[in-house]
Parts: sequence; structure tokens; C-alpha cells
Amino acid sequence: MPSIAQPDAVHIRLMTAPLNVVILAAGKGTRMKSDLPKVLHPLAGKPLLAHVLAAADSLSPERICVVYGHGGEALPQAIGRPDLAWAKQEPQLGTGHAVQQAVPHLNPDALCLILYGDVPLTRPETLQEMTLIAREGVIALLTVRLANPAGYGRIVRNARGQVERIVEHKDASPEELAIDEVNTGILCLPAGKLAGWLSRLTNQNAQGEYYLTDVIGMAAAEGEKVIPCHPAAEWEVLGINSRQQLAELERTHQRNIADALMVRGVTLIDPARIDVRGSLECGKDVLIDVNCVFEGRVVLGDGVKVGANCVLKNVTIAEGGDIRPFCHLEGASIGARAQIGPYSRLRPGTELAEETHIGNFVEIKNSQVGFNSKINHLSYVGDATVGRKVNIGAGTITCNYDGANKFRTVIEDNAFIGSDTQLVAPVTVGEGATLGAGTTLTKDAPAGQLTMSRARQLSLPGWQRPTKSGKGKG
Repeated sequence: MPSIAQPDAVHIRLMTAPLNVVILAAGKGTRMKSDLPKVLHPLAGKPLLAHVLAAADSLSPERICVVYGHGGEALPQAIGRPDLAWAKQEPQLGTGHAVQQAVPHLNPDALCLILYGDVPLTRPETLQEMTLIAREGVIALLTVRLANPAGYGRIVRNARGQVERIVEHKDASPEELAIDEVNTGILCLPAGKLAGWLSRLTNQNAQGEYYLTDVIGMAAAEGEKVIPCHPAAEWEVLGINSRQQLAELERTHQRNIADALMVRGVTLIDPARIDVRGSLECGKDVLIDVNCVFEGRVVLGDGVKVGANCVLKNVTIAEGGDIRPFCHLEGASIGARAQIGPYSRLRPGTELAEETHIGNFVEIKNSQVGFNSKINHLSYVGDATVGRKVNIGAGTITCNYDGANKFRTVIEDNAFIGSDTQLVAPVTVGEGATLGAGTTLTKDAPAGQLTMSRARQLSLPGWQRPTKSGKGKG
């Protein structure tokens, strides 16, 4: 009769073992009809593989090895992470062969979690559960029941309901094809045992490939326990093989994001029409209208309203901000109760203080605009410092670029800039100064004075407007 000490020792070793992760990302993705490696196609603004890496990183693994093939060195270069190990699979002879390429990079005393670069939405919580199960001394296998299991490997159980093996669809009998529990390919097991089973794989099957799934049959035959785990939702294990599947999973992912936002108190006018391609942090009572896109890191304070058809990228908006429809904001910081738009464009380096008003067809770049200042119509403000309670009239332009270098414009507090004014930088408008409409300012405007530059107005009596000449007769 076996003693209790040895299983306890094994259990303790597994509980403290490091975690290694292998991500299979060598597939060509023929149905994508693209020169871009499949795992680099974007979902929610970042490559499929980046989603998988983020899930893996959340588990704090000792090392991550990505098995690549199609696309060659383009894949490691695009991901740009020197902390990863990369193993090239060439030629590509199946999933078992792919994992064999990773074995030299693995710690044989570690647990090994196997993921797929084209399965982007598996939740970290699901993977964490798998690793905990594997630390109990069993193999954790992620399975799911599908109404239509066509194309998937089937989970074959014995009379006691224990997982016995996995049979691939092309090798399955009619009875096995009737099984609705399928293999997702995601599993967690000791790396040392995995290496031994991989070395015994053969390609005697319908596809002439080395199946990773055969490892399960070997393990079960040796008395190893295989414990199925199940995802919270089917979308966690859906892979991408075509642009249609990519589009469908994009909408699923975006709806999940929308649901999470609404749970946190955000009002979405239509949850089906929002795209978050980065992170979106919202305070209380935020309202987002339809067809808005959020990229990079966007932070919306309490009570912020974002009108329809806006694009926000790397933007922070303080409480009470009102972003009206059709605005494009990037790299901007917007103060409390500011009003932006409609049809405004804020470019990187824009900093707006509280209660600023930026109106229709106004573009601002690399500029600071002070409290309660207004730029309401058809203006460009670039490389400028604008003080408090400044009014900038329609058609105003800061001429900040001479074709080689950029220069700064300074407009001090309480200045009034008349319509159709050009400020040729470097130039300063003093506190309380007024610029008459149509002024081209090339020298500093004194504080508290009216400055203007206009050509003398003329009226010519007897002048006749030219007319078109008559058509010649046939």
C-alpha cells in the first residue's frame, strides 16, 4: 500500500512550482486572405496575440514562450517584447510538433499552461482556476459544450465519466461525432511530463500531423487524472480563422465592455454602438452617445457627456465636460465643465482649463488655454499659451511655422482677438489688449490697447463689374 508522504511531497512541489506559458502562434490563417500573420490582426485596437499575452502576464509566469512560423521575424518584431522566448516552427507539422519547439525554453520543474495566439478572450480568472487545479497534481483541460461541435476534437470519457482521450473531428467515428463536449486546446500540466509525452507522439492520423491532443490519451493511460474545466462563456474559447469570425468576436468583446460600463453606472445610448480600443475609465453619471470610439487611455470624470460620432484617444476630461458631436480629440487634457464642439479637433499637447469653450471647426495643437477662454468658430491655435477669459474671434490663426521652425504665441488674460486675425509668431498679446478684426500681428500688442493693421478702404465711383462676352453667332 503506497505511503501518504510521497503524494504530499509531490503536491507541495507543485504548489510552489513556477508557471511557464506556451502560446502557439505559428498558423498561417489562410482564410484571412492576408499577408499579415493571423495573430497580428487587431481586435479592439490591439493584435490578437497581445490579448493572449495580457492574459498570460496576469498570472505572473516565470517565462512565456511564443511558437511562431508564418510571417517569419515580422511577428517578434511587431510584438517587440525582449522578455519573451521565441521558438520557430518550420515546417509546421501540427500542434504537438509546435509545442515540441518550445520544450527547450521551458523549466522542466514548472507547470506549463498552453494557450493559442488566435484565441484572444480567455479570461484570466479561467486560466487562474486551471493553474490551481493543476497544482493539485492533475492535468487541467479546458472544455466546452457546443450546439454545433463540427471541426472540434471531441472529449471521450470512460464509463466512470473520466476523460480518457481526445479524438480529432477527422478521425472520429459516427458515435464520437455525436459528442458535444469539445477540446479548446488550452491545458495546464507539469512541463517535465509534457516533454516526455511529446517525445512519443506519432503522426499516424487522418491529417498526418503530430497532435497535442494525443498527450491526453497517453496521460490517462498512465493513470494521470485529467480534470475538465469550463469557461464562464463560450466566447472565452472562440478562435479566429476568418475575417467574419474576427468581426463577430469584436462585437462580442465590445458588448462585454459595454455591459461592464453600464454596470458601473455609465449611460450608453446604444450599447451596440460603442468601440473601446484601449482602456476607458468613467466616473459617475457619464453619458456616451452612439458611434463613439475610444483609443489608448481615456478617462472621463463625473458627469461627462460625449456626443455622437466622437473619437477620443489618450484624453482626460474632468467633471462636467461636454463633448458635442463629431469631435476628434487626441492627447488632450480638458478641464472641468469645458464645452467642446461640435466638430472640434484637439491635437496632442492641448491643455484646456476649466470652463473653456472650443467651438465648431476649431483646431488646437500643443497649446494651453486658460480658465473661461473661448475659441468658438473656425480657428487654428497652435503652439500658443492663452490666458484667462480670452475671446478669440472666428477665423483666427496662429502662424506658428515658418517652413523650418515653430514659434510660440502668447495671449495674456482678458485679451480680445477680433475675427480674421493672423498672429505671426513669436508674438505676444498683452493683458486686456484688443486686436481689431482683420489684423495681421507681426509685433507685440501692448496691454490694454487696441491694435489693428488694415489696408485703407477705397470706393471707386463709376467702376463696372466685368461681364461675360457674348457668344458668337453660328
